[in-house]
Amino acid sequence: MLRVASWNINGIRSPLQGLTCQGPSNCPTALRRILDKLDADIVCLQETKVTRDVLTEPLAVVEGYNSYFSFSRSRSGYSGVATFCKDSATPVAAEEGLSGVFATQNGDVGCYGNLDEFTQEELRVLDSEGRAVLTQHKIRTLEGKEKTLTLINVYCPHADPGRPERLTFKMRFYRLLQIRAEALLAAGSHVIILGDLNTAHRPIDHCDAGSLECFEEDPGRKWMDGLLSSPGMEAGSHIGLFMDSYRWFHPKQERSFTCWSVVSGARHLNYGSRLDYVLGDRSLVIDIFQSSFLLPDVMGSDHCPVGAVLNVSCVPAKQCPALCTRFLPEFAGTQLKILRFLVPLEQEPVRVQTVLQPSHQIQVQKHPSKARMHSTRPRKSQGVSQRNQKNLMSYFQPSSSLPQPSPDVGLPSLPLGGPLTIPKTAEEVTVVEDKVKVSEAKNEKEVRTSFWKSMLSGPSPMPLCGGHREPCVMRTVKKAGPNLGRQFYMCARPRGPPSDPSARCNFFLWSRPS
Repeated sequence: MLRVASWNINGIRSPLQGLTCQGPSNCPTALRRILDKLDADIVCLQETKVTRDVLTEPLAVVEGYNSYFSFSRSRSGYSGVATFCKDSATPVAAEEGLSGVFATQNGDVGCYGNLDEFTQEELRVLDSEGRAVLTQHKIRTLEGKEKTLTLINVYCPHADPGRPERLTFKMRFYRLLQIRAEALLAAGSHVIILGDLNTAHRPIDHCDAGSLECFEEDPGRKWMDGLLSSPGMEAGSHIGLFMDSYRWFHPKQERSFTCWSVVSGARHLNYGSRLDYVLGDRSLVIDIFQSSFLLPDVMGSDHCPVGAVLNVSCVPAKQCPALCTRFLPEFAGTQLKILRFLVPLEQEPVRVQTVLQPSHQIQVQKHPSKARMHSTRPRKSQGVSQRNQKNLMSYFQPSSSLPQPSPDVGLPSLPLGGPLTIPKTAEEVTVVEDKVKVSEAKNEKEVRTSFWKSMLSGPSPMPLCGGHREPCVMRTVKKAGPNLGRQFYMCARPRGPPSDPSARCNFFLWSRPS
């Protein structure tokens, strides 16, 4: 069996608390535990948010796996995808990007299709955000036939409503993805497209599709309609070259979401959308796929992993493709680092004995990194002052010029609460003085406390929401517009269906009038 998994990890350097990793995320075993938890032969990660200059060896080279990264070349800490293959599923070829712009002609996948509708500059821009990695594998069916399987690990762009140019970018990226996938399919390879497509295809894949204006008219959904065959393969329905594997096995499963809003706490009530997919060509899904699944219980990101199981075995390549991160100079040991010139080399210590001088003896001891001079000349006493310099402790001793206190001990005045008792011994005097000091300190503390309480009265209490009569939470408007930066109160409960009484109510109140 071949098990593949995909996860928008929302930052590969994050601790990923949901997987209960012991230790920091950059320790050698942290990422290995994540991969083992997913229990897949091939793991595709999206939104790694790492560039090559900050990629560390524990993230790039994991024991038992070979990895392939695509980095964003336009922004740091943005986008990025990575594919981790077990050594038993080592690919025969690997490539970064969809257009071939970054191909090295050494171990590439090839088969780009007709890209005449794109300019060379447009292809470079589409692939510069690090959104796709391709790995090609040899698989063996149950009948013993060897075939080729190409996995396209993809992180599709998000269309920001406030930036119309990003919708154009997204649709051009979709077009490039479809051309490449269909070209690979035409060349005789089975194809799997998996990752975050950033579109909820059908109303069943969205928590609140009815409230969205022109849901079916969304350009991304129309593109998926043309790419995919209908789940039930009904007569007269569109027959695309690819299929949504999850809907093939679970055509009517509702509330099967993979992404939730973290700010609104929508995951608690499973109020989200399905943006992550495992798509396969029709013959592959129908004949070879055994199951397709979601893992909503795996925490650590605003997405959950998805995956599929195939009734084939993988035939590993004898050597990793050139794109493998273990061949990068910084990890392969072929790139000299500055620390190489700063760390002393190991050598035996050499001791040199100098000639004895008349007044003292000097011994020189040479070490690999430093030389120390040991002198046998007796040191002067630290307590002797050469120029009658005062010692620091002399300033803390009583001076003879100051008047000495009277031998008679003055008793503190005590409040009369009963018969006056005059202490007769030194111990009684000490006890009385201690009580007075404690009383004075307590009174001083109370005065200070009352002063700061009067100055800092604390925040005013939160208003109560109208639906549950519970304290609200304060939020800040982050959307560009006239209310940018304004604060408001809203219900503190997690977002959920309007029919759910345990979900957030529609209470809203500005913190200050405009």
